[in-house]
Amino acid sequence: MNTNFPQLTDIRNPAFTQALQHKIDNKTKPLGSLGRLEALALQIGAILGTDSPTLQAPQMVVFAGDHGLVRRGVSAFPSDVSWQMVENFLAGGAAVSVFSRANQIALTVVDCGVNHDFLAGLPVGTGRPGLRVCKVAGAEHGTADSSEQAAMTALQCQQALQNGIELVKTLPGNALLLGEMGIGNTSAASLLLSRLTGLEIEVCTGAGTGLDAPAVQRKTAILREVLARHPQATAPLDALAAFGGFEIATMVGAVLQAAHERRVIVVDGFIASSAVLVAHALQPLVLQ
Repeated sequence: MNTNFPQLTDIRNPAFTQALQHKIDNKTKPLGSLGRLEALALQIGAILGTDSPTLQAPQMVVFAGDHGLVRRGVSAFPSDVSWQMVENFLAGGAAVSVFSRANQIALTVVDCGVNHDFLAGLPVGTGRPGLRVCKVAGAEHGTADSSEQAAMTALQCQQALQNGIELVKTLPGNALLLGEMGIGNTSAASLLLSRLTGLEIEVCTGAGTGLDAPAVQRKTAILREVLARHPQATAPLDALAAFGGFEIATMVGAVLQAAHERRVIVVDGFIASSAVLVAHALQPLVLQ
């Protein structure tokens, strides 16, 4: 699968890093006394390319999508919980809503392919505050069941990536915080981790949203079956298309664009990490 990605350049600059470290060391404090904060200051300064870094208009973006594989019983909850949680985000009642509000961080929820119409009953062309609808064409109900076929077509995967790229271009600020929602997306993340790193699926599979030990074993067996069904999906985008999901693919595009713009990217959680894993496979410099 071929597509165009934002190109990344190596931001390492030893002379600048040394000057920034010198500035940190010469603050009125014992050398190194702020510990991890000093390492973060050095990292953020390097990303933003300034010895006086400030985080401006940070953006918390939650990417949401549904997964056809949920029909196989890989989650403790039904797919309907995905759209219900999105409504909770929009209503300001979820943890991410509270954290964002308390820290004056803009929160955007992106419908990448949730099996729900969040604009139902509204006049055509009307949106909802805090919501971006970026559904992939022909996939209004989420990805296909990856145990039967590829979760998405190559074209759908490319569109999801492009949606993420274009989304970030519209957001202000120099910091992007990643969030996600999608019942079944720990399965997609486990499949991506296993295929792209070569780790056994047992190592990559957990309880997700609360499966007990026997259910985790059943989930692992299903994921092993999915891997076996897609033996040729070894390249990053082929694996992403085979296993899903739309929210992960959209997040990959967002990460690549944010890195291209030298925004600080804050990664939290297994699913967001799987998106960064794919982005890294495409553009290794993203980790900088």
